[in-house]
Amino acid sequence: MTERTGCVVVGGGPAGMVLGLLLARAGVEVTVLEKHADFLRDFRGDTVHPSTLTLLDELGLGEKFHAIPHSELDSAGFPTADGGIMKLADLSRLKVPHPYIAMVPQWDFLDLLAEAAVKEPTFTLRMSTEMTGLVREGGRVAGISYRTGEGETGELRADLVVAADGRWSLARREAGLVPVEYDNPFDAWWFRISRHDDEGAGMLQPRMHNRRFAVPLPRPGYFQVAYLGPKGEDLRDHGIDWFRENVVQVVPEFADRVHELKTTDDIKFLDVRLNRLRKWHIDGLLCIGDAAHAMSPVGGVGINLAVQDAVATATLLAGPLRRGRPTGADLAKVRARRLLPTALVQGLQRLLHRAVMRPVMAGERNGPPAVMIKLFGRFPQLTVVPALLLGLGFRPEHAPAFARRAMEPVTKN
Repeated sequence: MTERTGCVVVGGGPAGMVLGLLLARAGVEVTVLEKHADFLRDFRGDTVHPSTLTLLDELGLGEKFHAIPHSELDSAGFPTADGGIMKLADLSRLKVPHPYIAMVPQWDFLDLLAEAAVKEPTFTLRMSTEMTGLVREGGRVAGISYRTGEGETGELRADLVVAADGRWSLARREAGLVPVEYDNPFDAWWFRISRHDDEGAGMLQPRMHNRRFAVPLPRPGYFQVAYLGPKGEDLRDHGIDWFRENVVQVVPEFADRVHELKTTDDIKFLDVRLNRLRKWHIDGLLCIGDAAHAMSPVGGVGINLAVQDAVATATLLAGPLRRGRPTGADLAKVRARRLLPTALVQGLQRLLHRAVMRPVMAGERNGPPAVMIKLFGRFPQLTVVPALLLGLGFRPEHAPAFARRAMEPVTKN
């Protein structure tokens, strides 16, 4: 079966759903494909930064978002050897409507976007539908082939295919686009552990000890923990008892609950990548988000950069899509707009990999460099600089006029 749409977005993550919503509000016929049956996405950082919170306000979704149970972090810092805290970033200094990072399960965020998008007559969301290949016609990408969860197959023709299907993007691979890989010294292991009400409030505090690095991310009722280990070392090979012991060494206060990790099945692996495409498009196809540039988990900025890619894409391509088929020059404008902020963030991440992460992974140090501790201790006003980079990025995107709506009130059941 062959069908047609204006734009097909491969991947129903944050970038894909934001792009679908914005294009639909511009009157573009858009179809988002999500291979899973629902939006459950566990074992992720799930950080929503001030730039994205402002965007939600502009889209009229801010009040509904804040009604979702979530935690708020307004600063980040490292424990020091003398028992103190080196505050690295103070988001409360930012002059923005929401000077904090909201910690919310990604599925709630995606459900909110989907609920808003399906109200638009030109929006279609297809769950349990997986892209299986690209359809080419006349030397250009003309759509995708797909398979549903029930095994049905077909083709969906489109004026534009947007690859928003993550760091292992099939659409990118089928297009022959290969990213440049940058050095990265660690992998991530995600797990969940219970949280007391008075723990982890307000400040994000990464921990370092003996070649390990743990980042407890507070959510209502539990911590989502990113546990970082040397690249290529499978921590599950040592068994669950060994893993529990190492967790307690890094985060001693977890000693009373580390037994909640029953088996190594409770630990989820993430092969950390830091890469970027030289070219983000071919004729008829554009890559955004992790498909264009996989980010390190350092700073938790991946979701928010992907969202900003989506906003820029909608802003630049809604007009060409309404008129028909975007040209290669149209698609190149997205990379031109988003390359510098992406490269600058990745450059900062690479610097932190060298200055902080690699020495920790090599067992040379259990904290940030002494010069950094001294500098931020003497000049606390410097904490606004990392806060700006972390919370807003180098070029925050705002909702185009066609996508803005009055604030939707929260309806009580």
